Amino acid sequence: MKSLQYYWYRSSIFLWLLLPLSWLYCLIVFVRRKLYQLNIKRSYGCKLPVVVIGNISVGGTGKTPLLISLCSYLKEKGYSPGVVSRGYGGEFSGIKQISDVDTAKSVGDEPLMIYKKTSVPVVVGVDRVAAARYLVSNNQCDVVLSDDGLQHYRMRRSFEIAVVDSVRRFGNGLCLPAGPLRERPSRLNDVNMLVYNGNTGIGSGDCSYQLEVKGLQRLVGDEKKEVGSFAGQTVHAVAGIGNPMRFFNQLRDSGITVIEHPYPDHHSYCQDDFAGWSDECIIMTEKDAVKCGQLSLSDAWVLSVTAIFSSELESSLSSELLPILNKQTAHTSPIA
Repeated sequence: MKSLQYYWYRSSIFLWLLLPLSWLYCLIVFVRRKLYQLNIKRSYGCKLPVVVIGNISVGGTGKTPLLISLCSYLKEKGYSPGVVSRGYGGEFSGIKQISDVDTAKSVGDEPLMIYKKTSVPVVVGVDRVAAARYLVSNNQCDVVLSDDGLQHYRMRRSFEIAVVDSVRRFGNGLCLPAGPLRERPSRLNDVNMLVYNGNTGIGSGDCSYQLEVKGLQRLVGDEKKEVGSFAGQTVHAVAGIGNPMRFFNQLRDSGITVIEHPYPDHHSYCQDDFAGWSDECIIMTEKDAVKCGQLSLSDAWVLSVTAIFSSELESSLSSELLPILNKQTAHTSPIA
């Protein structure tokens, strides 16, 4: 049976039945945002500038790789970023700072992946305001990056970056549950920066980035290989992400024959998921890898990717984001 998400990116009469719920959802989201804009509902900040990297679509836009590369970019510019995340799927309670001994089961797959790839402090919590304040109070940071949270208006922000998948874009253009949108596309008119994942096909001048394949590393151990070394082979491709086809196509573009194994986003893996093919060649995403390290998979590899900024995005970050950070932070210590 196909999931509801399957129909969001296709024409389907079935979705018309959900339109009343979609309209109600849009109304609730609109009213809620207005309440914050009119200060009827209060938003709260922390001592440092907060940069939100989010989207208006449900899953699969590629915002987390952008956040990871943005951490590296800010480090190169002399900043000390920290990250807050909701920690979706984690079993922690309250507020928790991720450490080397934490697992994806305890803190969530995406936050753990961010921590492992960036080595910056990462704090998880459903209450993002409390998470941001904890991050600032307990770490030497001068800027807070929020993984998602565009719709978390209780958290005051200094800069908003919205990510759009240049291929799937907005699907059928409808809000949940009839479509993939958390907010109407007009919301993008109010963000500070709109960034496309992939070539837009529209022309020059758009801020964008490309997910570039960096190589493969064995799931357990330090052995590394070039992706091209798997060309001509047949592998089992495992992807529990918002848009598995992007991952499968990346492998095919490298000349690899793919047996697709798509799983729900944030899927919690067990040995039975690999029953019958656990000893065969497996390639998985970095997000899946943080949940599979303890499984018995004799020939499993992890595809490493990084977000490569376009010149337009580099220029916009320099001219739009950095001046705001320079203004709002002492650059060497948190604002009082």
